[in-house]
Amino acid sequence: MTRLVLFLPLIGFLVMAVYFGLGLREDPSEIPSQLIERELPAFDLPPIEGFETGLASTDLVGQVSLLNVFGSWCPPCAVEHPMLMQIARSGVVPIYGIDWKDPPGAGSAWLERHGNPYQRVGDDAAGRTAIDLGITGAPETFIIDHTGRVRYRHVGVITDEIWTGTLRPLVEHLQAEARP
Repeated sequence: MTRLVLFLPLIGFLVMAVYFGLGLREDPSEIPSQLIERELPAFDLPPIEGFETGLASTDLVGQVSLLNVFGSWCPPCAVEHPMLMQIARSGVVPIYGIDWKDPPGAGSAWLERHGNPYQRVGDDAAGRTAIDLGITGAPETFIIDHTGRVRYRHVGVITDEIWTGTLRPLVEHLQAEARP
């Protein structure tokens, strides 16, 4: 019995090492979303300062679209922005934006300075819509199908590799699915 007590710390260490070792095989950038294959939560956001129209969840129904959550305070959003401009110029898919937790005028000033890839932008100053979407940080992008269902969630910066390897093929597949 005394020998077993001596090996308990070693056994405990080995169990913990296996547990944490298995955790290292998980991709930390893949955060599960409860919204996948579900209807986009209803929202109706006012326009950001200086814009005439806001953004409602109903604006995304009828076409495959990207819904991008950004903020002028977000350094990764500035890194991602040129790619969003390129996607918007390509005309492959419309992009809609949610300006998350920005002070009045900051989002519109940021878009004036960097360019506006969005069809419409809603102001989520209080962050309520972001909570409903399960946002963990900006930028985050959702692919919404033509029926208004969330089909994919990307956490982090959209790079050329992510666009060409993951997002664009899914968008094109969903667009083909939507055609009569």
